[in-house]
Amino acid sequence: MATYDDSTTPEFIFSDVHFDRYEDNQKTLSLSAEKMEQYKDGKSLYAKNLDFQIIDNNGEVTTEGSCKLLAADTKEEKYVLYDDIEINSKKDDMTVTADNLKWNGKSEQLTSGRNNIVSIKKGGTFIQGSGFSASGVSKKFTFTGVITGSTDTEYSNADDQQDENTAADTEETVQQDE
Repeated sequence: MATYDDSTTPEFIFSDVHFDRYEDNQKTLSLSAEKMEQYKDGKSLYAKNLDFQIIDNNGEVTTEGSCKLLAADTKEEKYVLYDDIEINSKKDDMTVTADNLKWNGKSEQLTSGRNNIVSIKKGGTFIQGSGFSASGVSKKFTFTGVITGSTDTEYSNADDQQDENTAADTEETVQQDE
């Protein structure tokens, strides 16, 4: 006789869902998804065609993004994003695109698989490589695989000097295996 395992069956299924998280009466996160499933263990969550916004204490959107599929362990604060991922940090004028990324909320680490390609655009600079790792704490990133990139020297911004300094700091952290 087959046994029933309710851990593989969603406890809740939401369609065309919009979710806002509030902390201390202030919105800190906004999510929209075509479909979201929450499981009985209370920590497993899956979302299809997800859009999100992270909001700071001033009510400003600091980061927004999207992906085709999200798998989350909310208790451990581990999130895996799949397919057509785009994350845009408005504060840093930086966009990250990939097909597979993992976010660890406890360590504030964003990583890709060893062979997964990640693209970063910041101002007039474009970098693409594999073996991506970024720290939300230090604001630095590395690639362990081969990288390629380009810089638009005509890029104009009021913060050009600051962008040049940031790019110089970033270049120090980029690694390339021979």
